[in-house]
Amino acid sequence: MIRNIKANKPKSIAFRAIWLSLFVASSMSVLPALATTAPKLGQASLDEVIQALSLEEKVKLVRGTGMNMGDSGPTVGQTKDKVPGAAGTTYAIPRLGIPSIVLADGPAGLRIAPTRDDDKDHTYYATAFPIANLLSSSWDLSLVEQVGQAIGAESKEYGVDVLLAPALNIHRFALGGRNFEYYSEDPLLSGKMAAAMVRGVQSQGVGTSLKHFVANNHEWNRNTIDVQLDERALREIYLRGFEIAVKESQPWTVMSSYNKVNGEYTSESAYLLTEVLRDQWGFDGVVMTDWFGGKDAAEQMAAGNDLLMPGMDYQEGMIIGAIKSGKLDEAKLDRNVKNILQLVQASPAFSQYAYNNKPDLIKHGQLSKTVAEEGMVLLKNNAQTLPLRDKQSLALFGNHSFDVLIGGTGSGDVNEAYVVTLEDGLKEAGIEFETGLASAYKAHIKTENAKRPVSNNPLAAFMPKPALVEFGLKQELLHASAQKYSAALVTIGRSSGEFVDRQQSDFYLTEQERAMLDMVSSVFRQQGKPVVVILNVGGVIEMASWQDKADAILLAYQPGQEAGNAIVDLLLGHTNPSGKLPDTWPLDLPDYPAAKEFPGTVLDPEAKPEGMMQTVPAKVTYDDGIMLGYRYFNTQKVEVAYPFGFGLSYTDFTYSAISLSSQVFSDKIVAQITVKNSGKVAGKEVVQVYVSAPQTNLVKPESELRAFAKTTLLQPGESEVLSFELSARDLSSFDQEHNMWLAQSGEYVLKAGKSSREILQSARFSLPKDLAIKP
Repeated sequence: MIRNIKANKPKSIAFRAIWLSLFVASSMSVLPALATTAPKLGQASLDEVIQALSLEEKVKLVRGTGMNMGDSGPTVGQTKDKVPGAAGTTYAIPRLGIPSIVLADGPAGLRIAPTRDDDKDHTYYATAFPIANLLSSSWDLSLVEQVGQAIGAESKEYGVDVLLAPALNIHRFALGGRNFEYYSEDPLLSGKMAAAMVRGVQSQGVGTSLKHFVANNHEWNRNTIDVQLDERALREIYLRGFEIAVKESQPWTVMSSYNKVNGEYTSESAYLLTEVLRDQWGFDGVVMTDWFGGKDAAEQMAAGNDLLMPGMDYQEGMIIGAIKSGKLDEAKLDRNVKNILQLVQASPAFSQYAYNNKPDLIKHGQLSKTVAEEGMVLLKNNAQTLPLRDKQSLALFGNHSFDVLIGGTGSGDVNEAYVVTLEDGLKEAGIEFETGLASAYKAHIKTENAKRPVSNNPLAAFMPKPALVEFGLKQELLHASAQKYSAALVTIGRSSGEFVDRQQSDFYLTEQERAMLDMVSSVFRQQGKPVVVILNVGGVIEMASWQDKADAILLAYQPGQEAGNAIVDLLLGHTNPSGKLPDTWPLDLPDYPAAKEFPGTVLDPEAKPEGMMQTVPAKVTYDDGIMLGYRYFNTQKVEVAYPFGFGLSYTDFTYSAISLSSQVFSDKIVAQITVKNSGKVAGKEVVQVYVSAPQTNLVKPESELRAFAKTTLLQPGESEVLSFELSARDLSSFDQEHNMWLAQSGEYVLKAGKSSREILQSARFSLPKDLAIKP
């Protein structure tokens, strides 16, 4: 209205005076009316709200509210006033009814501050669930969805709008620093697990952020590294899990990764963020950067990266300058703003949800225990060493028998109310253990912890602490324990976290650990007493050189806050192990095809580290292509310590012959398998379905996981029928020459088994002609 008046200027001075007096006289009533009729989010259309925004306000909306570095560490945006310890907030524009929303980590449970300066009478703990690779070891999508529901409920009741999880990057190499946050070496298992987690969280009315999109497979120079790989590997391995999760669960947001892919930052890649993610997969949510990710804010806007986190002042000037110069079309900024407003509208903050800061932590703690038990993997059990008898007594060895690791560090950490140690679990179960040995270990741990240097690095809290030197076991203490106690329990621990990858030495037992295990094994076995090893680790370690020292090995991972109770229940047989490995465990580190170039090379040896994360330009080439994990080890017939999908039980299962819906594939094929508990105790079985494709011009792995399911708890003699439906996409490979998915004609073999190398049944079917599928 004002622009129209100015456009029709009065011609005479007298007329101007009359017009001006009328305008001023009426302004007292007109301006308040304008203010009260401003379009409000949720009442007016999104286009009307966007039109009412100034350019500066639009730019505020596409960046977070910033980060300040204080003496006590980083404070992000308005989190101190809203949800202390959360990862970030967005801008509010009250005049248009746009509230700020809160974003918080994390993959193993909500990560917020447990105490608040303005509220000394209450605590704000969250449930620490098991790490992601334990969740995937359960192979139980329903259970993982329940975990998502619990984390979503805690997020909502603590005032969080978007959970920055799940993370589903591929376990390409054992030393990846954040493998504990990710699910598997296999994209199908990763994608299905992530989809289940998203469905669970979002069922509570809280958003998720699928991360890190894409090819963020280790921490070294993660902000600058250029990942070089071909389109087939990108599509079949690194994008595939994200595609499954996006299509099956519709996450509210996706987080672009730090790294480059083939020379271009992912957060600045219109190919990845718009063509693939939005146009081909149908994603309609918000894309946000990882914190401080990318370089060029204008390029990020143009590519379809809607939200820049945590938000920096210079980004505003960069975007405004690009629009004024014509480098960035304001219509693209409006598109990004619209996506953010849709996210805000869906949030609990927008609906003014009255959160109570009182989630059901007791119920969720019990769920954490259940999940831990379902995902732990029994790797070895000679002569039915396990389960232990209730009357057995134990001598505990290894630092981590007394210093349990429940999770990783960094954004995957959780501030939990309590931790159940292994000692706590044994006491609860009434199992006698050696208290003198325990006291010696605890004194050693206290002494070694005191020697750890105090770091001034504000990011130190995100990084794993250096491992403690293993306790120097005295012979007299060992022999006394072996004479009195009926079994030895040795715990081997490995921590991991954000910002750093694991060192090669972390893959192997230390000299002190090896010496301790040798001594314990020798002395206890001489007296006919078994040795049980617990692996309290975040990822794969070397086992081939020492596993013969143990009679039984239980992979407990980092199992969340109920660690001790869950471990003891499995040791005693109160729960039958049913976990299966989501990764191949090789004989040695150099057996990985990625080993020869991990983590990559620095591009400029003279470059000085830059930024908070002190990175330099680097690159890494994924020469292994699609042949990683079991795809490589099985195709090349490389001997391994434990194959992908492996896991023992206290009972046995038999599989019926596979029944196929047809011998000729048309648009789908259905396989049915009957699983019977042929043992003596109740248990669950994970059935894994692999497909071997005909070898053509597109070289195929020996087989690939294409479906899986976990039975219900089967009593001895009880059976269950499982059905698996395969589509043309499940038979296809990506033909990068023609930019399409291609299922090639020929004979296919469908295999059902207990692991990728223990196939119990197989069936053949044919595909008469090639089937092409658009990406």
